[in-house]
Amino acid sequence: MARLPSPRTLLPLSLFMILLLALPLCLLAGDGQQANAPSPVPNPSASAKDLEEQGDALRAQKRYRDSLDFYAAAIAKHPTALLWNKEGMAYLFLQKYPEATKCFNRAIKTDKNAPEGYNNRGYMEQRNQNFDKAIRYYKKALALRPNDAVFHYNMGSSYFGKHQYDLAAQQYRAAYALDPDIFDRVSRIGVMAQSGSPEDRAAFSFMVAKMYAQAGDFDHSLEYLRKAMEEGYKDIKKVYTDSEFATLRTDKRFEELMSQKPQPIP
Repeated sequence: MARLPSPRTLLPLSLFMILLLALPLCLLAGDGQQANAPSPVPNPSASAKDLEEQGDALRAQKRYRDSLDFYAAAIAKHPTALLWNKEGMAYLFLQKYPEATKCFNRAIKTDKNAPEGYNNRGYMEQRNQNFDKAIRYYKKALALRPNDAVFHYNMGSSYFGKHQYDLAAQQYRAAYALDPDIFDRVSRIGVMAQSGSPEDRAAFSFMVAKMYAQAGDFDHSLEYLRKAMEEGYKDIKKVYTDSEFATLRTDKRFEELMSQKPQPIP
């Protein structure tokens, strides 16, 4: 969440997982392979790099089953954590979750110092609402790469899933400090997995509005405040008392928004 065909031009694995968190289930289930389209066959004499790039190209075309053949052939020649992660993500798009989990486990076993495998395993636990296990994996990923905004974001998502909002906000703030556009990018993709109920979505929007307000980004803060109200946030009056909104409250646009009183959207 990709240009063809080099893996260097594909999204980083950690960011790719954010797209997986945001994509609707129906998109994860699809496979771009046409019923009568011939499946390409890996060339036994091709290098592992060439096979990997062909697998990347097929995955970018949503031909996930075909990409698996090329990743498997590349792994047979030169197994790396990166290849195991890519194979795992192809399985994930096909909703073959046990196979995806095995691939991510192999990625970790192949290279214990590669953080993407831990991040991806964390996602597998998070999607099953095993938030404590997910957080342990995310912590391992962050221990290896502490300045990765996506890892912080993902761990915040698991804390959010546990309704531990203070800890979630701490991780979201860390993600924002490293990448101020992270919430905006994820918002453009779709509804986040951790926002499983309207109440959670509303609480998340209010939390992000507060972070943007504290950072002085009033445009985004007002945007997320509107979202929070449209999503039916019940404690919207906190905007008048929370210190993070103190400066925003002097903005005329804030007065206009609050006077409009956007109604919850079903």
